[in-house]
Amino acid sequence: MAKRVLVLNGPNLNLLGTREPEIYGAETLQDVEALCRRTGDEFGLAVECRQSNHEGELITWIHEARGTADAIVINPGAYSHTSVAIHDALKGVGLPVAEVHISNIHQRESFRHHSFVSAVAFGVICGFGVNGYRMALTALAEKLK
Repeated sequence: MAKRVLVLNGPNLNLLGTREPEIYGAETLQDVEALCRRTGDEFGLAVECRQSNHEGELITWIHEARGTADAIVINPGAYSHTSVAIHDALKGVGLPVAEVHISNIHQRESFRHHSFVSAVAFGVICGFGVNGYRMALTALAEKLK
């Protein structure tokens, strides 16, 4: 049976491809989701992708993942830097978590240098564009063996 990975994208990631393409690139969220599904297929992972601009909805999906997923890839967007609640939800479900950021958050504004999610993630990938999702799924495939 394929291992199940929930890929969560936070606020404003629905604007990929049009929002600050000099930072986030030209790929759309649909492109990212297709990349995740192709990578999942390559490694025998069943990938489900979701995006929300609402913190509570992301938390609900994290809670639901306890019974429906084996791991989580999350790009929490700006919630990385503000949400203790997402940190607590990820910690509470006890699943392996890979954190992804398209841009290198450490080269940006100082308020982006800290992520509450990083403390509960087994790995953090930032600055590799949308290829970071592929890297995260590759690492999870190895971890879930």
